[in-house]
Amino acid sequence: MSIFGTMKTAVSGMNAQANRLGTVGDNIANSSTTAYKGASTSFSSLVLPSTSGNYNSGGVETKVRYSVSEQGALQYTNSGSDLAIEGEGFFVVQDTAGNIFLTRAGSFVPDEEGYLVNAAGYMLLGYEADGGVPTTVVNSYDGLVPVKAANSAITAVPTTNGSLTGNLNKSADPVPAGSWASDNQPTTDVDMDSMLKTSVTTYDEYGESVTYDFYFTKTADNSWEVAVYNAADKSTTGSGSFPYSSGAVRADMVFDSKGLVSMTGAAVNGKSLTVNGISFDLSGMNQLSSKSLITDGSANGSPAESMTGIDIDTDGTVYATYAKSDPKALYQIALATVQSPDNLALFSGNVYKPSADSGVVTIGFAGTTGFGEIRKGALEGSNVDLATQLTEMIESQRSYTANSKVFQTGSDLMDVLINLAR
Repeated sequence: MSIFGTMKTAVSGMNAQANRLGTVGDNIANSSTTAYKGASTSFSSLVLPSTSGNYNSGGVETKVRYSVSEQGALQYTNSGSDLAIEGEGFFVVQDTAGNIFLTRAGSFVPDEEGYLVNAAGYMLLGYEADGGVPTTVVNSYDGLVPVKAANSAITAVPTTNGSLTGNLNKSADPVPAGSWASDNQPTTDVDMDSMLKTSVTTYDEYGESVTYDFYFTKTADNSWEVAVYNAADKSTTGSGSFPYSSGAVRADMVFDSKGLVSMTGAAVNGKSLTVNGISFDLSGMNQLSSKSLITDGSANGSPAESMTGIDIDTDGTVYATYAKSDPKALYQIALATVQSPDNLALFSGNVYKPSADSGVVTIGFAGTTGFGEIRKGALEGSNVDLATQLTEMIESQRSYTANSKVFQTGSDLMDVLINLAR
């Protein structure tokens, strides 16, 4: 047995415990860091060849591992732009140089240009909605753009389509000819079950509201007429809206026991009626022996106004919110996964990059198979347990001291050997 070998073994033991203390120190320092994943030190022995009469002491080596796949506790906040992932997945972010990383740290706030940036300065990426469901590029970051949470521009979205759903009373009496809504005559004496009126608000290309009055008039058994007027053209005298100063867009509707069978008219396309370029779907209209009423109606488009903020859904869809109009989808936040998250390469700012051991990146959306859900107004806490770290610190201190005693003993033995030569 070599005394020098024993001293080297003790040195390797002290170095190993110093590494362990380093991970404990990092864990304790980052115990309040958003989505920090605790580091741990694993030990493995180094063995040197020995003979039956001569033992060669080896040593110990360490490898640092990160518990990236271990979920931290969710902590709810007052900020709607704070995001946490409950389940698997990582946010895709980029630094100021355009380098792309993965992270679980979702403490995002709008920067001076309105882009969502987390506390470490990394910008959140997603896919633009463009009025539809975005398509992911599963094996690359192509198509990802920075998510912008603010826009000072005033926008207007013209209406292109709408729909009406409801019931027309089969038992109602037909309206006499000459009193149909399309005849543009006063109809105050007509039973409301025989002539049903409703209105739909739309928007033109300038964001100005345009309201259309819809009249459903029973003309015969199982037959109804729909006539549409611009509400701005209605009469301003008398007790009703008739006469309108403009003509109606009209169509004839035929029903059977299963609902709307057919529509005919110059502005008809299938079961839709086109009014000034807006297609109104009437396939949801039915005819039953019950009160005539509209149960649902809608039209897309929005008035001219600026964003008031954003709202983020559990699937990562980022909506622009407005004071008057409905929310509009702007982006869908992308999530990424790898086969072995614990083997990702760690970089400053609590971000990761794929490594040879982690596997390739797969891109997807929250709420789909293999990905968790996004929680707004929440942050993922560190998964560090302070009690465990303090215990490991004491263990490392004891082990380091014991190894130093081995080294000191070897040094004393060397002194004995040197003194023998004097």
